[in-house]
Formats: sequence, C-alpha cells, structure tokens
Amino acid sequence: KKFKNIKYCKIFLGDVKNTNIFKKIIDHADKHKKRIDGIVNNAGERQRLKFEKIDQRKLKALFDNNFFSVFKSMQIYSNYAKKNNISGSVVNVGSIVGEHGFSELAGYASTKTALIGLTKSFAVEMSKSNLRANIVSPGFIKTSYFEKFKKKKALYNWTLSRIPQKRWGNPNEVSNLICFLLSDLSTYINGTSINIDGGWTGS
Repeated sequence: KKFKNIKYCKIFLGDVKNTNIFKKIIDHADKHKKRIDGIVNNAGERQRLKFEKIDQRKLKALFDNNFFSVFKSMQIYSNYAKKNNISGSVVNVGSIVGEHGFSELAGYASTKTALIGLTKSFAVEMSKSNLRANIVSPGFIKTSYFEKFKKKKALYNWTLSRIPQKRWGNPNEVSNLICFLLSDLSTYINGTSINIDGGWTGS
C-alpha cells in the first residue's frame, strides 16, 4: 500500500565499489527515457577494532566502501545531471559517530567525517549547476543489528540513557527525512549535515 503510486521500479544488484554499476543504471535510464532526479548513498560498513589494531589495509578497505564509492557515484551522477540539465539532489548517509567519535570505531568514524566534508564541498561547487547535496547522520536506529545489540543489556541501557527521547529511532523516520531532502520541498537546503538521533547530539 505504501508504494501504490510507484509505477516503475528497477533493482540493480552489484558492489558499490565497482563503478560499472552506476554507469549501468544511468545507461538504463537513458535507454528508457527515465530521469534520475536524485541519488542516495547509503552503503556503509562498520569496523569495530581497537585503534592500534587498525592497519593500512583494513583502513583502505573501509574507505573504499564507505567513502570512495560515494565520491565516485557523486562524480558520475553530477556529470549525468549536468549533461541532461537536471536539478538534482544528492543525499549521503553518515553517522553521528563521524561527528562525535566512539571507542573502537576510529576507522569508521574517519570515513563518515570525510563524507561531511565531501558533501559540503560538493554543495558549494555544484550549486552553479543546480545540484545540491546534504548529509543525514543517524544515531541509534532499529536496523538489522538492533535485536543482537539489545541483548547486550548494559550497553543497550547506556545508549537509552544518552538519548533524551529514551528510544531508538525507526528506519522510516530516517527514510522520511531522506525523501524530504530529495523532494522539491527542500530546494533551499544545501550543504547541510542533519543529525537524526533523538536528541543525542544535543545532550
């Protein structure tokens, strides 16, 4: 019922580190005369390691997935949008970890902090081409790891104690924000980092 107004949906499976998947999507859109008015970069991998255990190989693998794949997708999309005179919106998904830092997440935090700088710089430079970009940084959200995390009672209770709303967020609360940033309702929002964390940042 939620998707009853969607008349066309095409799913592509692939590795975001392989830029051919982005080109394949654009080629498909061109072939079928479909516009791509915006993109969401949501691929991300967590890597929980003690700081001294993070070697260059592991850090590079994390950046390849969390940062460089996003950088490349934004390059490919911006070229496509400018070529087709599209006023596009880019939404990147970061994390409050990128702004605050968490123990044993130095590598992951570094990739998400880098995304903030990328998003803001893209927004400034590409505004002249009618392209904008924003980054959404979720806090603790009930995604696939929630049930497993909840079993760690002490850690789970600690997270609740830090969240003023005393609950984890729901995925649809994040997706609703992303949809807003993709839509024409947000055309004057550009280069902004928005935390969606139940008040964690404010506390």
